[in-house]
Amino acid sequence: MNKKIAVIGAGHVGASCAMYLAEANFADVVMVDVLEGMPMGKGLDLSQAGPVRGYNAKVYGSNDFKDMKGADIVIMTAGLARKPGMSREDLLNKNAAIIAACGKSIKKYCPKSTVIVVSNPLDLMTFHMQNVTGFPKNRVLGQAGVLDSTRFRTFISMELDVAMTDIQAMVLGGHGDTMVPLTRYTTVAGIPVGELIEKKRLKEICQRTAVGGGEIVKLLKTGSAYYAPAAASVDMCKAIFFDQKKLLPASAYLTGQYGIKDIYIGVPVILGANGVEKIFELKLSKGELKSLQGSAATYKEHLKIMGY
Repeated sequence: MNKKIAVIGAGHVGASCAMYLAEANFADVVMVDVLEGMPMGKGLDLSQAGPVRGYNAKVYGSNDFKDMKGADIVIMTAGLARKPGMSREDLLNKNAAIIAACGKSIKKYCPKSTVIVVSNPLDLMTFHMQNVTGFPKNRVLGQAGVLDSTRFRTFISMELDVAMTDIQAMVLGGHGDTMVPLTRYTTVAGIPVGELIEKKRLKEICQRTAVGGGEIVKLLKTGSAYYAPAAASVDMCKAIFFDQKKLLPASAYLTGQYGIKDIYIGVPVILGANGVEKIFELKLSKGELKSLQGSAATYKEHLKIMGY
């Protein structure tokens, strides 16, 4: 295989991305991480699973960023989790430093790549990555709404005991408590979810979606979600790699849509070979629009902390 996808960070999310990509079997995968030996070990382990799992993609790890040279797509997963006693400003600045270092390497070794950012705080780190690389804004995007919408679909499936694949959902806004689940655009085999779940219960499911990541953190106690974030990232990767023109909610740079500009935030986009090829501006209720714009205002304040 000549095509290559680079995954920066070989922790739980990065290694899961590499595993899903290998099993999809459409490109070679390189994991890059600064921890000595760790990405090489995980890469070798995944390679040895190939004969059993039926894939021929090459999977390998490296401590040297030059080994991702020429990658068509880069999935950025590296970053620190917030620890007790660490302020939001500390987390922003520490992860911004990681993004800056990795972004410079992406610019050097993968100048034609499309970058999918998974590192948190997601929307802010996506903005920072674009600034560091200087890539066209359509080629830098964040994995936000894809994961959030997947969680929403899962909770609806659990509530109705129906196939997850029959459910389509749309979640906009920031990747966090300020996200905006759009129940009007959420359907089960084409039937609006509001006709199947009573309003109060649906509101509870929306709230569970908004804190979906936090729920997993509390249960795990020592980490955060990684299977679903990795699966969502690979879904985006496929849309780009195969030019699927797929309609997905992702963190994209707005230039006035929804009354928001100069910031990355979760909106519906067409994702294809050129990255974000189109941004759809849905008709939102006053409350939904207010929530989306409020989310953007919060992020603009956070960007000031980062020096923007």
